[in-house]
Amino acid sequence: MDKMTQLLKLLEKTDSIEINEFRMDFEELELQLMPAVQRAVQQVAQKQATVAKDMGIKLPPSAPFAPPIHDYKGEVAEVQLGAGTRKPVFLGGQKALYRFEEPQPNAPVVTFDVFDIPMPGLPKPIREHFSDVMEHPGEWAKKAVKEFGANMVTIHLIGTGPKVMDKTPRQAAQDIEEVLQAVKVPLVIGGSGDPKKDPIVLEAAAEAAEGERCLLASANLDLDYKRVAKAAVDYNHAVLSWAITDINMQKSLNKYLMKEGLTQKDIVMDPTTCALGYGIEFSIDVVTRTRLAALRGDTDLQMPMSSGTTNAWGSREAWMKKDEWGPTAYRGPIWEIVTGLTMMLCGVDIFMMLHPSSVNMLKQIGETFTKEYMTTDVPDISGWITELE
Repeated sequence: MDKMTQLLKLLEKTDSIEINEFRMDFEELELQLMPAVQRAVQQVAQKQATVAKDMGIKLPPSAPFAPPIHDYKGEVAEVQLGAGTRKPVFLGGQKALYRFEEPQPNAPVVTFDVFDIPMPGLPKPIREHFSDVMEHPGEWAKKAVKEFGANMVTIHLIGTGPKVMDKTPRQAAQDIEEVLQAVKVPLVIGGSGDPKKDPIVLEAAAEAAEGERCLLASANLDLDYKRVAKAAVDYNHAVLSWAITDINMQKSLNKYLMKEGLTQKDIVMDPTTCALGYGIEFSIDVVTRTRLAALRGDTDLQMPMSSGTTNAWGSREAWMKKDEWGPTAYRGPIWEIVTGLTMMLCGVDIFMMLHPSSVNMLKQIGETFTKEYMTTDVPDISGWITELE
């Protein structure tokens, strides 16, 4: 008896299977196997048609393959970003895992990364688009919106880092005020990554942007998340809940944040995006399992998800000069697009990205997620590679 036959016999008597302490839910197993099943069905149908044609037999038309449709008891909360003088953007609201099950109520959103100081380490394909505005975060944000169509901006307060420029929280607040004056799209506000200083900086930034409904990025278990949560509650913002590819850590952090006064509609999760070729399979697993848990009714995970898709630019294939790999002008955006698209297909709702062409491409694809599967026209992106020039 082969392994597949053994597996099928075992599944006849159980809803799940345990192998070496790894528990795979039957529904998740079915979703993983379905693409292979679909290909096998198509191959058999093609073979039947060929044989019938050779024998002069006319086969009746076959019904198109129907993907599996599941009914879920849970749904993802809808989070609003942008209020006051900002045009709102909505994340989440899904009641299904895949678009063929049900279109999304809100299209995935892409947000342009902007920094409070010039970033000499940015790869050339990105730097060449923004070298003229990198001294002023407001101008940088304005160019991202007006020239490249950003519907959100992420302002990274890198300069507040103690080992960078050690800007004060007040200086950070002034940078936020500059960006708020320059653009009218919702903001994601990030710190420098310093666990001691970030909560203080985010608190000052939250006060400067009071009522504008920004996303404070981020709260995690290695810093004073209570201070970040309080700033969000006091000044009407949402919080990015960041865990490192660990669902249990994500659940715990979400619970802690909700104990501090936040609700499902105030939290966006960041399960961590590993880049293409650098662990993306871990992100696929965690993001998909997180979304499935939400749809099955886990209230601690029923929030939209974010992807730091810019991590793709940390891959050497994206930026390293190597003749046999081709020009970086193409490789970098491709690496970012494929990383982002992979996460979009797993259920991510908002993407932090860097390259104009990458942002444009993911926006076009994301807009199709609100349309009925295979029943509406979609944009022709067959020439997408030439858009990177």
